[in-house]
Amino acid sequence: MKFEEFLKSVSKIKNIPLPAEASHFKMVPEFRQELLKEQEKAIKKAKQAGVLALFYPDKFENTKFVLILRNTYKGVHSAQIAFPGGKLENQDATLQDTALRETFEEVGVQTETVQIVKKISQVYIPPSNFYVQPFIGITENTPQFIKQDDEVEAVIEVDLEHFLDERSLILKKVKTSYSVEVEVPAFKLNDYIVWGATAMMLSEIKDLLKQLL
Repeated sequence: MKFEEFLKSVSKIKNIPLPAEASHFKMVPEFRQELLKEQEKAIKKAKQAGVLALFYPDKFENTKFVLILRNTYKGVHSAQIAFPGGKLENQDATLQDTALRETFEEVGVQTETVQIVKKISQVYIPPSNFYVQPFIGITENTPQFIKQDDEVEAVIEVDLEHFLDERSLILKKVKTSYSVEVEVPAFKLNDYIVWGATAMMLSEIKDLLKQLL
């Protein structure tokens, strides 16, 4: 999809109600759905984080968004696909500030070039005890990505039409942080498998965009 067309459509997104759990549940196994309903107490004590789903034009004026592959390290999010973002720091006035700051730090997109168009539903991540606030943003510039080498293994540029294609949805057997192998819904994007919290956020974004495009 051409970015100019995307901009015209996404301008209406502010008025669309969030599908929230209806979208999230599409990307989690049944046992996790029950856990999601029982995590309110944990959320109250969770650490806060902000992430950004950034849409932009590539050099051909096609619409893309950016994901990152995190480096391998000793931690629960090692080598996972994610949106740029991270935890709330003292210098951040809001979680939107967090998402924008971390996007600049991790992939080099200047904060002043980004327009936030919608805050979407928060997602709780039990293994790391983070409550993550995602934002949808746009930049009308084609970014020159500069990855933060100590945290980011690769910058992944995903074509919007590829993401919206139902064939990008798959089932994948994964080993959870509890060392249990389960079959989970996932997205296959640019040959990377995206599951878990990031897939839940993507599912809501997809359901929102499907109402506009």
